[in-house]
Amino acid sequence: MEEGNVLTTVLLPIALFIIMLGMGLSLVVDDFKRVVIFPKAVVIGLVNQLLILPLVAFGLAYNMPGELAVGLVLLAVCPGGVTSNLISHVSKGDTALSVTLTAISSLLTVLTIPFILNIALETFMLEGKVISLDVPKTIITIVAITILPISIGMFIRSKKEAFALSMDKPVRIASVVFLALIIIAAVIKEKEVLFNNIGDVGINALLLNVITMAVGFGTAMLFNLNLKQRITISIESGIQNGTLAITLALTVLGNSVMAIPGAIYALIMFFTGGVIMYYFGSRKDTPTP
Repeated sequence: MEEGNVLTTVLLPIALFIIMLGMGLSLVVDDFKRVVIFPKAVVIGLVNQLLILPLVAFGLAYNMPGELAVGLVLLAVCPGGVTSNLISHVSKGDTALSVTLTAISSLLTVLTIPFILNIALETFMLEGKVISLDVPKTIITIVAITILPISIGMFIRSKKEAFALSMDKPVRIASVVFLALIIIAAVIKEKEVLFNNIGDVGINALLLNVITMAVGFGTAMLFNLNLKQRITISIESGIQNGTLAITLALTVLGNSVMAIPGAIYALIMFFTGGVIMYYFGSRKDTPTP
């Protein structure tokens, strides 16, 4: 219990604060104004993230045990993280669009996470095991651990741009280290649940990742977006903020089993993200608008 308390009360808040602060250091107010510049691409990206992604997760979760099913849906309703921005950039996608989608979805999911999560709890948890979710408290928690540090990072960027830019790489490295520690801690704490369900959880996490990226690329192609935008929407649709999912599972829901899908997904997305970065990032052709 003591190790669990250290994880949920010390390590997780520090890790997520650093990660979200790092995102804020890379953002400026103009990033939010890009919704006017890229209206079609942004709308398509947000529909994929906020609607199609949770629907796919619900479909995949029906063959999973209750707590793991909720964990998969929780993962799906989280916004994209800074990892998606990095993968999009290395893949020669539309980095500005990636940052815009991450920023806007981070704001919108403050409202969507509590309500979709409530539906997941009512759908998948057995009678007598339903966890009552305090929606107002959840919204406040999400704002505190996401929007607040992002705002602080943006404020620092506006006042000390050179410092913010110089801190980008160190903060990204620290984020990766903290994320690795969180994943290791979550896996060790629930190793029995993990080993007993590794097949279902791993396959469904991989399917969630691959299906949503494919749908994202397909819908972008359907609406005649250019290759850079297709790549970015694909990545933003399939690469979620696993750290936030783990944090919410352990702090808001108080359930370490629900953190398992997020931990496994975080490992899988680095593999699939690596494939995308190699395939698209190594291309020599210049995409046409």
